[in-house]
Amino acid sequence: MIPLDLNPEKMPQHVAVIMDGNGRWATSRGLPRIAGHRQGASTLKQLLRCCKDWGIKALTAYAFSTENWQRPIEEVDFLMLLFERLLRHELEQMHREGVRISFIGDLSALPASLQAEIERSMTETLHNQAIHFTVAVNYGSRNEITRACRQIAQLVEQGKISAEAINDSLIEQNLYTADTPAPDLLIRTSGEMRLSNFLLWQMAYTEMYFTDILWPDFDREVFHQALLSYQKRDRRFGQVKALLSA
Repeated sequence: MIPLDLNPEKMPQHVAVIMDGNGRWATSRGLPRIAGHRQGASTLKQLLRCCKDWGIKALTAYAFSTENWQRPIEEVDFLMLLFERLLRHELEQMHREGVRISFIGDLSALPASLQAEIERSMTETLHNQAIHFTVAVNYGSRNEITRACRQIAQLVEQGKISAEAINDSLIEQNLYTADTPAPDLLIRTSGEMRLSNFLLWQMAYTEMYFTDILWPDFDREVFHQALLSYQKRDRRFGQVKALLSA
C-alpha cells in the first residue's frame, strides 16, 4: 500500500537509480567488496517490488558501466556471475509478478552464458505489463549517443533520409531506450553528486535526488523520503506558468 502522505496522482512513472556504495558498505563491516554487491542486489530486488506496489511503471538501474571493466578482475568476474545467477534464479518469480525485463548497453562484450540468460529473460517477459525493469550493463551514455549518430549517419549515406530529417525524435528512436519514457526521478546513493555517464540524453528534465545512504541500506523508508522530495517540486520543463489574472 502506498504511504498516506504520498499523492498517488503525483508519483513518478519512471525512476532511475545509480546504485553507489556497495564496496564501502562491505569494507565498513570488514567484509569483502563482493558481499556489498550481493547485498546491493537484494536491495534492488526489494526496490523493484516497492515500485510495483506503489504504482511506479518503470525502474532503470545502472548496474555496470563501460568504465567498470577497470575494477579488479575478481570483482568484475563476480559481478558477471552474480548477474547470471540472479537471472537464472529470479526470472520465474519476476515473470509471475508481471515484470518486463530489458537490458541496455553493449551486451556483446559480456560472457556468452550471461548473454544467453539476458536474451531468455527479455524474450520470456516481453509482454508483461506490471512494471518495466531495465538494467544498464556495460552501458555508457556517450557511447550510446555516438552509436545513435553513427546509425543515423549511415541512413543519410544510404540516401534513406536527408540531413534535414534529423531531429530529437529520430535520435531518441536510435537510443537503447527507444521504447521507454524518460525518467521522472533519478536517485543516487552514497553522497556522490554526478551522473557518471548515465542516461545523459534521457535525463534532460529529470528531477534528481542525492542521499548519503549507501546503496545496500537503501530501503522503503529512504525511497519514501525521495518520493516526498520529488512531489514537492514544481516540474516546469523549462516553461513559465502563466500568471493568473486577478
